[in-house]
Amino acid sequence: MLPILNKDFILKRPEYGVTAAIFSYPEKILQFGTGVLLRGLVDYLVDQANKQGIFEGRVVVVKSTDGDTHDFSSQDNLYTTHIKGVSQGELVDKVLINASVSRVLQSNAQWQEILLAVHEPAMQIIVSNTTEVGIQYVPEKIATGVPESYPGKLLAVLWERYNHFQGKAHTGFVIVPTELVVDNGRLLKDIVLQLAAYNEMPKAFTDWIQHENQFCNSLVDRIVPGKPRNLAEINEKAGYTDQLWIEVEPYLLWAIEGGDDIRTALSFYQADNRMLIADSITPYREQKLRLLNGSHTAAVPLAFLSGLNTVYEAMQDNYMQHFFQEVVLREILPTIAADCPTATAFAPEVLDRFANPFIAHKLISITFQESSKMNARNVRTLLRYHEQFQSLPPYLCLGFAAMLLFLRPEKQEDGKYIGARDGESYTITDDNAAIFAAWWQEQHTATMVNGICSDKRLWEVDLTTIPGFAEQVTDLLIALKSKGVKAFIQL
Repeated sequence: MLPILNKDFILKRPEYGVTAAIFSYPEKILQFGTGVLLRGLVDYLVDQANKQGIFEGRVVVVKSTDGDTHDFSSQDNLYTTHIKGVSQGELVDKVLINASVSRVLQSNAQWQEILLAVHEPAMQIIVSNTTEVGIQYVPEKIATGVPESYPGKLLAVLWERYNHFQGKAHTGFVIVPTELVVDNGRLLKDIVLQLAAYNEMPKAFTDWIQHENQFCNSLVDRIVPGKPRNLAEINEKAGYTDQLWIEVEPYLLWAIEGGDDIRTALSFYQADNRMLIADSITPYREQKLRLLNGSHTAAVPLAFLSGLNTVYEAMQDNYMQHFFQEVVLREILPTIAADCPTATAFAPEVLDRFANPFIAHKLISITFQESSKMNARNVRTLLRYHEQFQSLPPYLCLGFAAMLLFLRPEKQEDGKYIGARDGESYTITDDNAAIFAAWWQEQHTATMVNGICSDKRLWEVDLTTIPGFAEQVTDLLIALKSKGVKAFIQL
């Protein structure tokens, strides 16, 4: 029988870099969420800092979902982080033991322990990832039982802290939500204050929230597939049992808005230069939206209709690899390089991430809301490119044409639009599917493309105002239809 990963096991194996001193570090972070993103990014950074002697603090994790915390407690809250992927063109395969978490507390069963945790002066940081839905206003009273929403729980924690330290200065928190919402820190602060007003809490307390606590906008980026399916096999190879084992890609980014005071509080940022604290995180959000998300959206319909099924497969196909390179490096990057100082370095990292053989990112799942994503991610790039070069980006135009072909329904079943690829059906999961279905009733391709490009329900601007765009998309769509996508890209 394999030994269980726990404190006794790891202290006998110094090669993992976990020392006895780490287990005595004070609790400095209250973390809402046990999910793999927080464990694979935030807790990874804390662990790396602790091992470098920088931060010397541990994390108290709040589990708000149902179920006990036995998987954590049975392993003394240790878990394996397996970094797998491509970095600078080279394969990465590295195993680390994370010892950053001190306790995991279930919110309904251990709410009083959670409140007591914020009595400690060293506890000065709160992080969260409760999904985008978690940062929403839910009118609820926080004095009776455990609040249901994350903002409600946070308000109760702040109230406990305020009362314990009698509202003194310098007793607040640095609060960093990682939920994928624009201006997540500002939004969370606004909701907490709205909820405080709903609870008729004293003005002195709300003043303390506003002046003694700092809510920071942040942006996170790391693919964390989570627990591997073949865990038993992996445990056998590792020589120990770990029910919390997670896999992560090599790339990571955590960009946080703040100045020197935030750097002082979040001193663990020094352990990895990919954790950035800057006056504005807008350039990092922009480069991710355009280079990573935008190239995904442009390439996926073409790759899928050509018979490929995952992003990795696409990166192994000669034409699609070339397509990604052209879109990322020559069409999108020049339009944002001046406003995003790190975009030139980020662009090749995007291509490395797409080429990760350990992540099976299905193309069909990326086509969810394809037309809305094309509008949000690539229309602005089309406009910028034309303004900058007085010409059209050929591969983005091809991606747009392929999107139109992907959104052509062959039939409608149970209120869903169904497309076809080489005789196989797929569901078009797009809120604008009915609009495209109606346009595909048009017999003349040029008329249809012009109608779609000028349809104000779909795009932030009339795309027919970009000289030559509708005409080029029409020509490409006709070629894709007549030759077939697979044959077209093999020419």
